[in-house]
Amino acid sequence: MFLTCLDLEGVLIPEIWINLAVKTGIEELNLTTRDIPDYDELMNHRIGICRKNQIRIDDIHEVVKNMNPLEGAVDFLSWLKEGSEVVILSDTFREFAQPMMSQLNHPTLFCHNIHIDSDRQISGYQLRLQDQKRHAVRSFINLNFKVTAVGDSYNDLTMLEEADHAVLFRPPDQLIKEKPEYPRVKTHEELKKHLQNVFSSMIES
Repeated sequence: MFLTCLDLEGVLIPEIWINLAVKTGIEELNLTTRDIPDYDELMNHRIGICRKNQIRIDDIHEVVKNMNPLEGAVDFLSWLKEGSEVVILSDTFREFAQPMMSQLNHPTLFCHNIHIDSDRQISGYQLRLQDQKRHAVRSFINLNFKVTAVGDSYNDLTMLEEADHAVLFRPPDQLIKEKPEYPRVKTHEELKKHLQNVFSSMIES
């Protein structure tokens, strides 16, 4: 049986922090794991900026409510669920992403949780599990799934390394140079065609 693990931001929806940067005008919030691969360093940087600028969870909810999935993402996800189990493995937070889930028809989402203080500000975060993407893919393989992983950035590399087949979706140029062994696609239609070939080859093997 096939199981496909997808990253969320950059693969199905826009980057939440980048949209928050646009709304607030705070350029430092544009940084993502493409820029700072160390997730803990990146999150502490973001939390510090939010607290300094009095950005509350309600401000982030307002940004997410006004976002739409990436073009082609909803149709792609609908197609994918017909031939594969689908799990979204994301380093986002449930408190951030929840408003988007209805637009994606409520796929299974494994992510983290954010801590909110009495002033509705972000005070910290809790990982579901350290290196959850790697552990999740490894567990799915141990359950006898044939796993394909699709990601776009450095924080996806551990799940790509563990998967039976890995694909990069619109990765940054530096990641392409560092990981030329991974096939890459630019649109959801390209991704669909690529996965059709992957699934066919898995059946034959």
